Amino acid sequence: MNRKLAILAAVIAAFAFTCQGADAHGRKRVGKRITAVAIGVGAASTATYFAINNWSWNGWNNSSGLTRLGAWGMATIGCAAVSPMVATVVLNRALTQREAGILLGSCVLPIVGGWLVNEAYNAHPEWEPVSERHTHTHMHMKMHHHKMKMT
Repeated sequence: MNRKLAILAAVIAAFAFTCQGADAHGRKRVGKRITAVAIGVGAASTATYFAINNWSWNGWNNSSGLTRLGAWGMATIGCAAVSPMVATVVLNRALTQREAGILLGSCVLPIVGGWLVNEAYNAHPEWEPVSERHTHTHMHMKMHHHKMKMT
């Protein structure tokens, strides 16, 4: 009974932390192409991890001499090295620090790592370089100014 109450309390607390106040500015979402790159490279990294062990799901009987932790480390480092390169090619531009951080977070902690990095950047806009903040603000004002001229 106590265990069920503890689990229920943990679930309620988790939902309480997901509630957000209204904030009309500053929330940046992850681009679809960045998400696709994170999923694709992450899947390839996972495949590499299992390929090192000859696709054996149970036990660790490979001939390479690597431990599970060593294979995980190699796959993670490979993912962290390759994903920014692939994203740069897909986007056809240099990555922002936020995008690179999202990709690295997705490699270290799959599924939620990129989301955590993005939310950390949302909570701390001062982490973005001034040039990136200025560019976004300038583009935003330029678009609104253009709309105002047309009317």
